[in-house]
Amino acid sequence: MKRCLLFLPIAVIAFSAFGQADKSNRVSPPATASGATKSGTSIKIDYSQPSVKGRTIGKDLEPLPGKVWRTGANEATVFEVSKDVKVEGKTLPAGKYSLYSLVNGDDWTIIFNKTWNQWGTIYSKDADALRVQLKSKKSDHFTEKFTIGVGKDGTVTLWWGDYTVPFHVE
Repeated sequence: MKRCLLFLPIAVIAFSAFGQADKSNRVSPPATASGATKSGTSIKIDYSQPSVKGRTIGKDLEPLPGKVWRTGANEATVFEVSKDVKVEGKTLPAGKYSLYSLVNGDDWTIIFNKTWNQWGTIYSKDADALRVQLKSKKSDHFTEKFTIGVGKDGTVTLWWGDYTVPFHVE
């Protein structure tokens, strides 16, 4: 019995170590975008990058019209700000949020949800902290792999296929 009790912690540690797969080898690898607002508030976004791979966005690839999308792949995209900010003029308290999108043509709704530490497909509207309405723009280049960037002025931009979706954080 004592041998079993000694072996159990070692087995748990070994199993945990082998269970930690290298996320960079995923089909949709992890990425991070970071920057700051003009006032110095830090912005960090952790997400995964799906690829178009010849599919049509909005038809056989997310975001699908009228359906909430996790704005990336795998685990929920995590949007973090170090201080209270305004997103498109609306207040968002400091903290971590999951980032979702709701798309209808050129109209995009960016959703900041309070439940951030989760697999990306679990969404509850009751946990929304903020929603902002945006218009997408036609990109001047095609982006094969979903990408998020944070500009020097705090502008966050989503690039996906022919879409460019910027929003301002200040």
